[in-house]
Amino acid sequence: MNKLAIALLAGLLSTAGSAFAANDGIDPVEVSSLSSAAQKTGWLQVLSAGKPVKSEKKIAAVSRAPIPRELVAFHEDAAPGTIIVDNSERRLYHVLGSGLAMKYAISVGREGFLWTGSEKVTAKTEWPTWTPPEEMRAREAKKGKILPVSMKGGLDNPLGSRALYLGSTVYRIHGTNQPSSLGKAQSSGCIRMANEDVEYLYARVTVGATVIVRN
Repeated sequence: MNKLAIALLAGLLSTAGSAFAANDGIDPVEVSSLSSAAQKTGWLQVLSAGKPVKSEKKIAAVSRAPIPRELVAFHEDAAPGTIIVDNSERRLYHVLGSGLAMKYAISVGREGFLWTGSEKVTAKTEWPTWTPPEEMRAREAKKGKILPVSMKGGLDNPLGSRALYLGSTVYRIHGTNQPSSLGKAQSSGCIRMANEDVEYLYARVTVGATVIVRN
């Protein structure tokens, strides 16, 4: 009886799916694959080959921003499209114009690694390769931590899912696999964002945009 019931239920679902697709002009194959497609979309599944990400570490690496971005009033004299990084506030403002900006929580350089200045976005990269500078590798080696010469993009990569390169400097605005660092001063000078947030910003920033970093 159980097998018969399951078979009948499967038949009903299949018929309903086909009817739905026919009535709405949707491919039945698309309807039947909605659940699997949902699993495969977005940054959570992008490197998982369609398989659910089960590792707690990887889930944490691509988790939503612990401090949500917010649309705020912004009346400073800055052209729309400008990015302003406020080190002391540990927030990034993307100027939208009409007195508005999108405000994001970030992690900035720790003591000895803060910097200020104005740069242009010179490149944009999805799932960037991390190539730690030689001085960083030497510094970390003294602490007993051996950094790779290079690491391909992925969920364990410290640069996260997106990177905006700033001028000819070694600094970037990028994602992170340490979302707990947001709102703090813990980086080596780069501007960290939650992967969710950096993807949102990345889609709205063009090469050539001005980035102002201030205290």
